[in-house]
Amino acid sequence: MNYILLGAAGFMLMHFLDFASMKKITGLKPLLWLVGTGLVVYAMFNVAVTGNHFGFPVWINIFGWGVFSAALFGMAYSLYVALPIGKTYISSGTSGQLVTNGIYELVRHPWLLFFGFAMAGLVLLSGSLLALWAGIVWVLFSTILVYLQDRYVFPRMFPGYHRYQETTPMLIPSKQSLTAFFKGLKKNNKLEVQSK
Repeated sequence: MNYILLGAAGFMLMHFLDFASMKKITGLKPLLWLVGTGLVVYAMFNVAVTGNHFGFPVWINIFGWGVFSAALFGMAYSLYVALPIGKTYISSGTSGQLVTNGIYELVRHPWLLFFGFAMAGLVLLSGSLLALWAGIVWVLFSTILVYLQDRYVFPRMFPGYHRYQETTPMLIPSKQSLTAFFKGLKKNNKLEVQSK
């Protein structure tokens, strides 16, 4: 249970990044980012290896590794490649840049979508009952934090966020957002081929 609370504290610290950005407190953003991420990673590892475990067959464990790895890649891409990493997590103030293309055409908070899959993969690869409970708690808690961020914080941080809310779903892709996402991929592929 302590690891579940530790992970929740990590998510809370990372969401305080928004307030540190708006208040322009120098040095606080990277501290919150590093400590919050460290707590989440530490808690994820420990819920996977602690307590009772289901007796999953090996093929489910292997499948879980695949889901977990793909979802972690999606999370990392959403948070650290698609967003300007320096302005988002290190330099003081807000980035002032609303990213609405690429993975952010799919949903407004793709990291949380991938995190849900990552926790499902962690349960399958570890067979841990504690990881299952942690996944439920962390996804629900993060969904509440993201909802508050989406409704009250981001509209103040980013001009045009209300328009983005009207065109792109928050967490679950729609037919329109899937179409926009795949059209964007095709367009980028054509641009890369032409530039070569």
